[in-house]
Amino acid sequence: MTDQRPDEMDRLENVSEAIESLQSLFTEDGALDDLLQRVAVSGAEAILDADYVSISVLTESAPRTAACTDDRVLPLDREQYSSGRGPCLEAADVGRPVRAVMSDDAQRWPEFVTAARACGVTATLSVPLLADRVGEQPELVGSLNIYSKTASAFDPFDEALMRLYVLTAGLLITNARRWQRSRDTIAQLGEALTSRSVIDQAKGALRAVHGCSEEEAFQRLVKESQNTNTKLHTVALNFLDSLNRAD
Repeated sequence: MTDQRPDEMDRLENVSEAIESLQSLFTEDGALDDLLQRVAVSGAEAILDADYVSISVLTESAPRTAACTDDRVLPLDREQYSSGRGPCLEAADVGRPVRAVMSDDAQRWPEFVTAARACGVTATLSVPLLADRVGEQPELVGSLNIYSKTASAFDPFDEALMRLYVLTAGLLITNARRWQRSRDTIAQLGEALTSRSVIDQAKGALRAVHGCSEEEAFQRLVKESQNTNTKLHTVALNFLDSLNRAD
């Protein structure tokens, strides 16, 4: 008896719903691993044969699993990292989807296949996940890994659908990073404007108290900042507070 593949229209609808879900989830703030966890959870819902999903991320030190839908897949990922080979690493390295069937790939990835069989996993699909570098945040290179207990799971149509899903996820992560960077920049500009306003007020007060020039007033603030190892904005604020207390 052979397993019948799910209807293609059903699979297409599942992925479409998962992409819509991602778009709504990415309207919220979150750290990178939080975003990747959302991608993993929606990815598990996107493909009908998925039992577990993980996301591997390549870093300078070593690959790591940044998100997963079930801790039972962690040994499978770790086996690939320690042996230096496996479908998730290959997908991330070469930038293309990699399908694996445990009954066919024992010689290719013996360590991974042994670990997968111990978990009851018989087929996997790993799809490269990429997000652009944004500011100081490095480029994200990794893979979304789908594990199934169904031997006939994953065909070229699933592969194409998941490439679309993961491409969308990568774009959403990049956009979320850019949005966060824009918000941080706006916040920093606001702080800079507030700081400048306080310093200008302090300079004006110093000129009124000591009858000095604007440059002399500024140098007084700078000298106090250096002597006390205190930020210039804080020195100016403290000076204004002292005047208010004196009043």
